[in-house]
Amino acid sequence: MLDQFLAGAHVGADVFALRPDYRALLIAVDGIVPGPSDTASDALLTSAEESARELLDAQPVEQVPQVAAWRDAYRAFGAKPQRTRNSLEALLRRAPAGLPRVNRLTDVYNAVSVRHGLPLGGEDLTRYSGSPRLIRATGAEPFDTTADGADVIEHPDEGEVVWCDDAGVTCRRWNWRQGRRTRLRDDTTAALFILDALAPLTDESLKAAADDLITHLTGLGPDVRIAQRLISA
Repeated sequence: MLDQFLAGAHVGADVFALRPDYRALLIAVDGIVPGPSDTASDALLTSAEESARELLDAQPVEQVPQVAAWRDAYRAFGAKPQRTRNSLEALLRRAPAGLPRVNRLTDVYNAVSVRHGLPLGGEDLTRYSGSPRLIRATGAEPFDTTADGADVIEHPDEGEVVWCDDAGVTCRRWNWRQGRRTRLRDDTTAALFILDALAPLTDESLKAAADDLITHLTGLGPDVRIAQRLISA
């Protein structure tokens, strides 16, 4: 089932035309035993916070090469990266003061994102309708989110890069804001993780991030099953 789900994943040719160096590494997992943040996930986040402090002592966050690459990618489809920050930049900015402790599944992927310097999204696989696709939006796709504490349906800008499934947008502006429908929950037992890579991040570094994530995911239950797929131009 995991392999079948990933086999249907797709990245549009117009996305690769925007950034030919883009790679998406998708990891699907089930058999997770849900649980709150624990000593292991706290230690992983503490390690990520320390690595972020060292990185940002040497340069401002916007000059970190991976962050700068994503800022350029956002500008290419009309987004303003100073206002809508990619998920890696958002976490790096929070890390010196302390990353949030949410639950052990969320803690793991946030820590891996910071430790390896790439945007990394986590979604509840059971709430998907069809397989994930990365496209440039028409502007008609629904996006289930919240605004001022209320549930609302928004729509992406025309040409915006979005992850979606058959029911609508799951993440806007490549890796900026995840939707409410597919977000991870405290009782999530099956998940999809999307590792987004742009140069200067190498294929070797992308694989290392995936291996790190998988190592920690396999510790989240006795019967964890994992499948992965790399999509590139």
